[in-house]
Amino acid sequence: MSDYSEAEQYERAKDWIKTNGLWIVAGIAIGALGLAGWRWYQERRGTQAETAAARYEEMIEAFARNDRARGMTIVDDLNREYSWTPYASLSTLMAAKFQVEANELDKAAASLKSVMDTASNDEVSLIARIRLGRVLAAQSKYDEALATLKVDKPGDFDTRLADARGDVLLAKGDRAGALREYLAARQGENKGRLDVELLDLKIRDLGGTPPVTAEEAS
Repeated sequence: MSDYSEAEQYERAKDWIKTNGLWIVAGIAIGALGLAGWRWYQERRGTQAETAAARYEEMIEAFARNDRARGMTIVDDLNREYSWTPYASLSTLMAAKFQVEANELDKAAASLKSVMDTASNDEVSLIARIRLGRVLAAQSKYDEALATLKVDKPGDFDTRLADARGDVLLAKGDRAGALREYLAARQGENKGRLDVELLDLKIRDLGGTPPVTAEEAS
């Protein structure tokens, strides 16, 4: 049998509710506020993302009309105010392009390293890595460039990384190493990521023979 009669249990339940009821109601209210807060947060983030997208378009337009100062200002704004959006990384990639064209290689390298280290999207990070490797090579920092272009799990970027390493090695004067990397790039699964005709030309210029891949043979 129960230790208490039904009446006694009812009275004990009423006493417990008197003591704890306020906390139950408060807990429900806090939960409701939490849900409302989460919805507000999501809506706010959505609005901010739309603003970031508009700012990104504004940046592209500024660069298109050769207003580099305006474009760079917007890049800074995106990184300061909307760093959590993809537009921060994409705008920094754009900034690096113009920094290279202006021969500001140190600034370009810093921009690309920032994207490589912080981009939430793996593909964007790898694109920045490849471009950084090429900028470092342009600065004659060949060993640093090769270290940057060495990736344990390159995924679909294996051919592009090999091609970039080949270019760095060729610039360094290592023709045999360059040919090895070009052949590796040619033998990989390209999926349209590389200009095959240009890659074949590089291979032939170094005395190699472009291989016929299984994809081409079929």
